[in-house]
Amino acid sequence: MLELRHLRTLVALRNAGSLVDAAERVHLTQSALSHQIKDLEDRLGSPLFFRKTRPVRFTPAGQRLLTLADQVMPQFRMAERDIARMAGGEERGRLHMAIECHSCFQWLMPTIDQFRDHWPDIEVDIPSGNAFDPLPALARGQLDLVITADPQPLPDVHYEPLFRYEGLLAVAKQHPLAKHAFIQPKDLASQTLIIYPVEHTRLDVFTKFLTPADVHPREIRTAELTIMMMQLVASERGVCALPNWAMTEYLERDYIKARPMGETGLWGTLYAAVRRELMEHPWMTDFLSTARDTSFSVLSGIRPT
Repeated sequence: MLELRHLRTLVALRNAGSLVDAAERVHLTQSALSHQIKDLEDRLGSPLFFRKTRPVRFTPAGQRLLTLADQVMPQFRMAERDIARMAGGEERGRLHMAIECHSCFQWLMPTIDQFRDHWPDIEVDIPSGNAFDPLPALARGQLDLVITADPQPLPDVHYEPLFRYEGLLAVAKQHPLAKHAFIQPKDLASQTLIIYPVEHTRLDVFTKFLTPADVHPREIRTAELTIMMMQLVASERGVCALPNWAMTEYLERDYIKARPMGETGLWGTLYAAVRRELMEHPWMTDFLSTARDTSFSVLSGIRPT
């Protein structure tokens, strides 16, 4: 019998491109995921995807189920939202947020658009300006949610993990470091490091990579926008460390090269920081769920927490 969990699994497999990554997304072992799919194939009497292909290629039967999933799952999600609203009444509220991640708008804007459609009575805003430090402002009640990769111990603040990401070093295609399998801290001692104009203590390239090795770049240069950073890197005016998803477009266009930082890579987690009292509201639960789902649908190279 076909179940909703089967459709979720197939969608995860399509979005992830491999059994290993899909298993992480649906919180199963690879063995359990393979067994679930094989069991479904046996029930239906048809294979759903071609083995040993990457990314995964689906059979006509698999494509038909994916079409069904694309029709059914949004309706199921909408019903969940409607029931949550019924349970909570016509709830009104405020969702003022700040973003400590310069590359987050790629997935956050679609999340906000979808959220507004389903929760029109919740006032959503991203206050402009830098008149406050976001996380302390969250604790004081000036903000309701902060997107951050740098959680701080604050009273009554909950950190909801959204996804894990790898920080990569972007270099020009002809740069000597482009030939390295991975970057070591000492490799940056002679480089100009391009960063966003934020404190070094909020950047993984310093806190998790350079500072523990007591290495300092030859020079530090700042740029406000990712595209500016990529232009500077491509023209050999420096190197920069960014989340993997922020470089996808430029890597696909062969504009720059990217290398892992450290032999095992430099991984971080992006969180939604929320005051604990707001976690009781169904609209906040839905926003976090929508943010997570949207992230995995539009970003490459991220992993479940």
